[in-house]
Amino acid sequence: MENLAELYWKPIHTIAERKARNVIPRLERRGMKGFYAGTSVEAVTMISGMIPAGAVVGLGGSMSVTQSGLLDRLRALPITLLDRYAPGLSPERMDEMRTRAMRADVMIASCNAVTADGRLVNEDGVGNRVGGLIFGTKKVILIVGINKIVHTLEEAISRIKNVAAPPNCVRLGHATPCAETGFCDDEHCLPPERICNHLSITEGSRVPERITVVFVGETLGF
Repeated sequence: MENLAELYWKPIHTIAERKARNVIPRLERRGMKGFYAGTSVEAVTMISGMIPAGAVVGLGGSMSVTQSGLLDRLRALPITLLDRYAPGLSPERMDEMRTRAMRADVMIASCNAVTADGRLVNEDGVGNRVGGLIFGTKKVILIVGINKIVHTLEEAISRIKNVAAPPNCVRLGHATPCAETGFCDDEHCLPPERICNHLSITEGSRVPERITVVFVGETLGF
């Protein structure tokens, strides 16, 4: 029997890389910058080199940032990290970090979905991540697994509601319909439990290369 990696994983990673490299020029046409890294290790090294020493760096809520090892690397860099994942943070301290991150030199986060034509699609519970992505933060760097590249805007929104939101609600302890069934039930999903409150579609950046997307040839985040 042929090697499983050759039979299964090689075609998947080949298509993933081709998807990412196809999207990158479409991002750049929209005023954003795109890169591809084959592994999380490569991506973390790449992103670390984009952050100047002494920068104030904020974080948007992201499993990709922690799963990839990027958070650990950021903690070791000569920067001021607004570390929302530090143990023992009070709610007041967390809110302060969210506010400061929206005016930071650099914001590090992920993206819920990227469409084939280069649009970034995100939905937040509180809105600090999409707020910093849209305005305020001087530079935005997004680490994005290849599982988040979709074909259309409709697929992007469906991915957020039915793929990303259910496990995130379970992780955060929110009693939403999707946490119970695994499927979005928009009509019956209401605050304060609801996490899909602020939908943003980034179609371009008027500030050239303010937003950088680093695609990773791995499954990252939800």
